[in-house]
Amino acid sequence: MTFSVIIPAHNEATCLPSCLAAVAEAAKCHGASTEIIVVLNRCTDDTEQIALNHGARIVREDRRNIAAIRNAGVRAAGGDVVVTVDADSNVSRNLLAEIETVLASGKCVGGGINIRFERMSLGIAVSWALLSLALFFTRLSGGVFWCRLDDFRAIGGFDESLSFAEDMDFARRLRAHGRKNGRQFRRLPHAHIVTSCRKFDRFGDWFVLRQIFFGSREIRNGLRGTSTTFQDRVFYDFNLTQPDGAGLPGSHGS
Repeated sequence: MTFSVIIPAHNEATCLPSCLAAVAEAAKCHGASTEIIVVLNRCTDDTEQIALNHGARIVREDRRNIAAIRNAGVRAAGGDVVVTVDADSNVSRNLLAEIETVLASGKCVGGGINIRFERMSLGIAVSWALLSLALFFTRLSGGVFWCRLDDFRAIGGFDESLSFAEDMDFARRLRAHGRKNGRQFRRLPHAHIVTSCRKFDRFGDWFVLRQIFFGSREIRNGLRGTSTTFQDRVFYDFNLTQPDGAGLPGSHGS
């Protein structure tokens, strides 16, 4: 198998080097042919030069839409398998080997990965427990998405009508696609990512719970497309005011 690793990046000069190094280490450990594609989104820092220095291919997509950004990277992909990872996350060195083992069995359509945080606190732990409960009941997963390029194309990629929450929508449709021919959507059992806590650092460790209980209208309006307040503040404009900002698992760090 050959791999295309897609990394969306908006002003990610701080985190991108370690993300790229981790992907390169995973490729080296597995020995598979791997291309890294960094999708530049409105970057005004050194993100592009860092990506080039690490041997990554460059794609540009300036829309304020993470689904469109991810899709732009996949359109440039030449590998058999596509893997999406956020610029503020570092993959484990066995990631690509684990993906190939699972896909080669023919029993799996794709899936997600185990998520670890760079630090932990009570607020982060409670937030992650609630998210894990939701993932358990939906039988979905996130953090990193991986599947064959043919299957990605078969379901139309990420839904560009969504300005956020496109990741869980993609997971749901990929799972449904796999069911048609008896393939499972699953989380890799032995691989993981370590992801940044910079959103918690900025907004507080209880940020997710406060948003659920006090900001639900803002989120609903964002999902309906009647307001961009939530996604602008939490994702698309985050790095404009704090250069080292990044996203929660499933965001693209902008």
